[in-house]
Amino acid sequence: MKPLYNIFSSHKDEAPKTSAKILVDIKEKNSLVYTELIAQKANSSFESLEIGDYLIEDTIFERKTLQDFSASLLDKRLFEQLKNMSRYEKRFLILEQSSIDSIRPKIHENALRGAVLSILESYKTPIIFSKNEKDTAAYLILFAQKALETNKTSSPLRLKKEHASLEEQKQFILEGFPGIGPTHAKKLLEKFKKLKTIFSQDAASLQEKTSLQENTVKKFIDLLNN
Repeated sequence: MKPLYNIFSSHKDEAPKTSAKILVDIKEKNSLVYTELIAQKANSSFESLEIGDYLIEDTIFERKTLQDFSASLLDKRLFEQLKNMSRYEKRFLILEQSSIDSIRPKIHENALRGAVLSILESYKTPIIFSKNEKDTAAYLILFAQKALETNKTSSPLRLKKEHASLEEQKQFILEGFPGIGPTHAKKLLEKFKKLKTIFSQDAASLQEKTSLQENTVKKFIDLLNN
């Protein structure tokens, strides 16, 4: 079972160090989370995300207040969203509890508990319990910083040209495509093994079988066909 994240540690209100970019879905434009990201000078930008509310590298985040969580359970929207999120190997559900004392869920508390267990066990999606919008922004910023540190340990092979293995040569070629860094290059090779197989995929197949965004896939296909 994936861990249940319930960490209420304090976060410093200082501008974040260089970090991976936080892609924010346009539906979140007026949220206080984005306001906080701007206030903290986070490395963020808007993009129309098909799945989730925030995307950092290859990790997707869906954010819900307790009220929205309750409503999405009633109309079964939540489980469709979780199913779509499963296209990403790395995914989190952020549950904000800022209004937990002022909102009375329209469904029984046991139903809420059952939903949490289902999210963890059936959908294999960890939950981050956030105190409020500011806390959510702090989690995203911290994750983006750690994502950059992880990528540093997996440096692009564009910097290496001599004595490369066959796998490194294939990764080197893939990294030359727009939006395909070392992380996505390795994932593509893990999924399809051969460059010929990767290049023979259509846009729909690449999106279905990988965590690449639609605009990245489009650029990838366009470059192959021109």
